[in-house]
Amino acid sequence: MDYKQLIAKTVRIEGVSEQEIYAAVGVPPRRENGEFCLPCFKFSKALRLSPAAIADKLKAEIVLPPEIASAESVAGYLNFKLDRAKLAERTLCEIAAKGETFAPHASNGKTVCLDYSSVNIAKPFHIGHLLTTAIGGSLYRIFGYLGYRAVGINHLGDWGTQFGKLVSAYKRWGNEQDVAARGVTALNELYVRFHKEAETNPALEDEGRHYFKLIEEGDAPTVRLFEWFKQLTLEEVQKVYERLGIVFDSYAGESFYNDKMQPVIDELAQKGLLTESEGARVVDLSDSDMPPCLILKKDGATLYATRDLAAAQYRHDTYAFDKNLYVVAYQQNLHFRQVFKVLEKMGRPWAKDCVHVPFGMVSLEGGAALSTRKGNVVWLKDVLATAVEKAGKIIAEKNPALEDKAAVAETVGVGAIVFSALSASRIKDMVFSYDKALSFEGETAPYLQYTHARCASILAKGNSAAGNASGVDFSLLCDDETVDVIALLGRFESVVAEAADKYEPCLISRYLLDLAQSFNRFYIDHRVIADDAAVTNARLLLTSCVKNTLKNGLALLLIQAPEKM
Repeated sequence: MDYKQLIAKTVRIEGVSEQEIYAAVGVPPRRENGEFCLPCFKFSKALRLSPAAIADKLKAEIVLPPEIASAESVAGYLNFKLDRAKLAERTLCEIAAKGETFAPHASNGKTVCLDYSSVNIAKPFHIGHLLTTAIGGSLYRIFGYLGYRAVGINHLGDWGTQFGKLVSAYKRWGNEQDVAARGVTALNELYVRFHKEAETNPALEDEGRHYFKLIEEGDAPTVRLFEWFKQLTLEEVQKVYERLGIVFDSYAGESFYNDKMQPVIDELAQKGLLTESEGARVVDLSDSDMPPCLILKKDGATLYATRDLAAAQYRHDTYAFDKNLYVVAYQQNLHFRQVFKVLEKMGRPWAKDCVHVPFGMVSLEGGAALSTRKGNVVWLKDVLATAVEKAGKIIAEKNPALEDKAAVAETVGVGAIVFSALSASRIKDMVFSYDKALSFEGETAPYLQYTHARCASILAKGNSAAGNASGVDFSLLCDDETVDVIALLGRFESVVAEAADKYEPCLISRYLLDLAQSFNRFYIDHRVIADDAAVTNARLLLTSCVKNTLKNGLALLLIQAPEKM
């Protein structure tokens, strides 16, 4: 049951909608005040009453449903205490009915496109790509769980002068056997060398432009090299995607839209939206307090905006999306505002459904900026390997008898890195530190995984009825520590929905940490396997529900939950 919804339906405030009341309902900071509260401060101006008077009035008028034991007015808050036995029964029975793996909701008939990760061909998949990949991959799972048809799109960076530069570097200094053996590592070294050499030999830049022109014109030998570089990159990044549990439904990148931009350009011209500015062709956005959106350069070359306009149209035509999300760094805020405004000016009603989901930047500890040209990058595959290696050493030290230590180390190490990207608000800049990311103490993925494994261990020691709600005496689950856990369990679905609504996987991360901490407090204060069989059965059911909620919540964050650690 959604108790927030129950309270919103129960409380009546003149001039305030049920949705507004629902949004205002929260959790009291102090346990003794109950499980839910309604702050009355935001209604004070409209009702011309003090918050305390509003809370008093609501308490006097409210008719409580059976699930709510009491409502009390305290300092401008209306606090609700639930019938604890009914809360335990309803919450745990619902979770137990889901089983170990929570099935996705029934289809809601809506489609969400998610543009994320979007790696660049022939460049390293580095730590700077972690945020877009983890946030996008998690949102893909979250929306899928909520009943959406999620379409993951890897908008490959596979077009531009840089590929002419790479061809130039390969022809000058490359070796087929070396590149075939070392893949993107070798290509990246060539790219870095090109820019270093170009500092003293500017003619190299012209050579790079020449080779890209050959790619544009379809010159067979040059295109073959370009396609080979692309294949090597995709083979390399796919290994990382598999470790992270990332999947895509489309790899349509920049080059895919080469033949799809002209119709957009023609329409802009026909509708009188294209104007000339210093020889370039732009869409004037001064009426929206934005600089002009550049569509064609002086030489007629297209730009990112041109391609994104064509891509948005293609995605709408192909997928009929209800939401079209772009998980791209906040530096592109203006770019997407411009693109969406141009779509609006073109008369696309679905422009309002295009959403930029910005996130912060990743820098290295010590302030060093990531730069592919300068070779200053930390490869994501190396970060994952280091994390797994450290996890393996810790497991070997603390639990040498553990079976499948390598598999557990992989799960724990990779999970630690992913969680470091999903544990804070996405808009925050992330300073990458090996020590912090690979810490296995505190508010980390290993802590959540360990709590899951603890639950599994308790259940293994319990009886075969663990997780079965039939015959459980729910009145035995009414103490404060137990109710704290149960109240959190009941919030899972609303937290997932809020994470989707705000495009914030970190809300699930925070929720899971709260749940694990609450369960561990319960575990310290109460023996799960007690002398009383009825108490044992009730607490085993609670433990089973915590275990399964942790497992499924972690899965939405791309993290696996081992049974043993």
